[in-house]
Amino acid sequence: MRPSNRKPDELRSIILEPEVSRYAEGSCMAKFGNTHVLCTATVEDGVPPFLRNSGKGWVTAEYGMLPRSTHSRMDRKRTAGGGRTLEIQRLIGRSLRAVTKMHGFGERQIRVDCDVIQADGGTRTAAITGGFVALHLAFQHMHRLGAIDEIPLSDHVAAISCGLYNGEAVLDLDYDEDSNAQADANFVLTGTGGIVEVQGTAEQDPFSKDQFNSLMTLAEKGIAELVELQKKAIAGS
Repeated sequence: MRPSNRKPDELRSIILEPEVSRYAEGSCMAKFGNTHVLCTATVEDGVPPFLRNSGKGWVTAEYGMLPRSTHSRMDRKRTAGGGRTLEIQRLIGRSLRAVTKMHGFGERQIRVDCDVIQADGGTRTAAITGGFVALHLAFQHMHRLGAIDEIPLSDHVAAISCGLYNGEAVLDLDYDEDSNAQADANFVLTGTGGIVEVQGTAEQDPFSKDQFNSLMTLAEKGIAELVELQKKAIAGS
């Protein structure tokens, strides 16, 4: 039995609330159960030096956890960039770039900020899933202004965690499960099933290929549900 009493293939209650920021070109509050991440997308003129005069744009991400997003207060300096923070924000950036047509919005940079308001496991997966909605809405904003001719995205992208808890493959781990899992993995997949990134770790004994395949099957189911929620959030903005 899972601590949350969910079925093995059941997501937490997921809410993707669009346009929560008055000022950002695109924004989304991603709630995966008790994990809440504010995602905002900012359109900036210009690109990093390595892309100047290339005609291509760039998408990058920043990630941080607010001081009381967890059970005890974190020092604010730690939110500015430790090893884990850099790893996660690079993952978010790679995930969003995987479905972005860089020639489609000129020499502009979209900066997606993902700020964890409250953490209960799965902050990076919530950030990627909500970050895509914020990015899409920023492109919609540019399209309304006539700055681009079409939305330069080739697909949806979302992320979900899976793991082995008490020997059973389960979907969308919360903190209680994640901290006691025998193995856990984060899957970043596109709406059409393409694999962007998989991060899997055995916390105790090595896990088998069959067990990994079980986790992958759960991830595919979860991502399909998340993509449908993304579509509704974008359509309802």
